[in-house]
Amino acid sequence: MDDNKKAKNKPHKGMLGEKTDADGWVMHEGEEGHSSRVDGKTEKQRQQRARRRKVVFFRTLLLAAFLLLLGFGIYQTANALSRNDAREKARKQKEAEINAEEQKLAERRATILKADALAETYDYDAAIELLKAQEDYENDADLLDAIARYMAAKTSLVAKDVTTVPHIFFHSLLVDPERTFDSSKWDADSIAGMNAWMTTVEEFDKIIQQMYDNGYVLVRMRDLVTEGVDQDGNRTFTKNKSLMLPAGKKPYVLSIDDWSYYHSYEGKGLAEKAVLDENGEVKCQYTDAQGNVHIGDYDVLPRLNTFLKEHPDGAYKGARGMIAMTGYNGVFGYRTDVAYKTHERLDADQAAYLAAHPEFDYDEEVSEAKHIADAVKASGWEFACHTWGHLSVTGKSVETLATDQEKWQNTVANIVGKTDTIIFAHGNDIGNWRDYDAETNPVYAYFKSMGYDFYANVDASAPYWLQIRKEYLRQGRIDCDGLQMWRAISGAAKTNVFADLFDVESVFDKRRPTPVSATGKR
Repeated sequence: MDDNKKAKNKPHKGMLGEKTDADGWVMHEGEEGHSSRVDGKTEKQRQQRARRRKVVFFRTLLLAAFLLLLGFGIYQTANALSRNDAREKARKQKEAEINAEEQKLAERRATILKADALAETYDYDAAIELLKAQEDYENDADLLDAIARYMAAKTSLVAKDVTTVPHIFFHSLLVDPERTFDSSKWDADSIAGMNAWMTTVEEFDKIIQQMYDNGYVLVRMRDLVTEGVDQDGNRTFTKNKSLMLPAGKKPYVLSIDDWSYYHSYEGKGLAEKAVLDENGEVKCQYTDAQGNVHIGDYDVLPRLNTFLKEHPDGAYKGARGMIAMTGYNGVFGYRTDVAYKTHERLDADQAAYLAAHPEFDYDEEVSEAKHIADAVKASGWEFACHTWGHLSVTGKSVETLATDQEKWQNTVANIVGKTDTIIFAHGNDIGNWRDYDAETNPVYAYFKSMGYDFYANVDASAPYWLQIRKEYLRQGRIDCDGLQMWRAISGAAKTNVFADLFDVESVFDKRRPTPVSATGKR
């Protein structure tokens, strides 16, 4: 075979368009070896392609599984968060419901406590009304139980005879009697006046405690009457037949005279002015013998307030006393009379005070006094006129009384407010024991025209004295001071008017100079 023929049949790598075996050799007709090689190569490629498809498939499957698991995880996480949110929301809602229920219970307890406080003062109607005003009270066992208690207590009350109610009164209290009765400091008249008309702190405490122990309950002067209005629009008065207290309890009225802290009191062991403490409660400022200033219960008003806070059943429906005010030295220890502003017609004490207080500010004094008056009224006390100049009304003309009354209205009423009560100074009166009559008594007619419907004098001849007429109430007062207590102890008084109130022997302060007389300065 020649070289060309050999070359022609020699196997070679296939070119474009030539049929090749699996190893890439050109397949000629009749060359079976070449054909098998070509078939083997094709199978191998097919297998490679199949493996690649499987790899892609499994990768895709794994990716799908991963994505499925990731989606499931996200779903589970979202679902868990949703459940957590729902649980947190439910927890907060439950907590809010519990808090609301606890708040409701706390408010109910507070309401019952407030109602109990009213009931302690014998105001059962107000206590019941308060509880019945609560929402759905008919289905509240605690409220219904409290209402039942109040109603049962109310049925045990009995009406009191208002015509047998005693009225006691005090001046400012002696905090340090040793200073008050120090003859090396004060003249005999000053000491005698303090000894006769004042009460010591210790005496006051014993009186109030013993009266409480003896069943006495403080009432207002106006609690003794039932008010009405006639066809002309005028106020009318009748005996109050519904002053209800438990059996064994006895009503009494209390008043204070001259709560002004006159210059004549200075340095004699008494408080010097009324002030408000950090809680807005009325207290008194007192300077002791060493010059130390104290704030506390150094006079009748704050002392009685504290006692009744501790013994609320000692006062009927939160009653407090009546304060009879003058104005010539100001009120409550504040120098509010117009003379301190104008410097006109000053007496020696007033001039000395202004000289000792160059920083004095009249408007500030009036403002402070008004704050005191507002706090006094808010605590339940009432104010009465005692005349501006501590004037004896007996034998005075209407013109003289009108001049004094104008001063009182301008320098006292402008601070304490209007009042319908006048308590006569020096224990005097504008008539005898007979009824007031406007037609025959021009002084009564004048005071009535000024709006006074309640009148009081001093009468220690009997345990009580009262007139209730259509136009007015008039009551006698007993002075619980050194003079009357000494008269009861010494037998000088025909009647011991303190017998049913307290034991005067145990109350009388042994530091007092005796005998006690009425000859001193008032």
